[in-house]
Amino acid sequence: MAKTATRSVELEPIDRLEEKVKQLVGMVERMKSEQARAADENQRLARELDAMRARVAGSSRQVRNAVMSRWSSRA
Repeated sequence: MAKTATRSVELEPIDRLEEKVKQLVGMVERMKSEQARAADENQRLARELDAMRARVAGSSRQVRNAVMSRWSSRA
């Protein structure tokens, strides 16, 4: 009986360590998933930003052309 009690006491730290390792593995998996989502979101936002920059550049050209056209018609 004493041998069984001693053995279970010896295994408790190992069981606790096993649980902590499982928790760490779970945390790492969640972090990887979050990182993948963030990378996808960053790519989407970068594409959206590029599209907006293109729109602004196009609008700037239109404004510049309209101004130039007005100035040239006055001259």
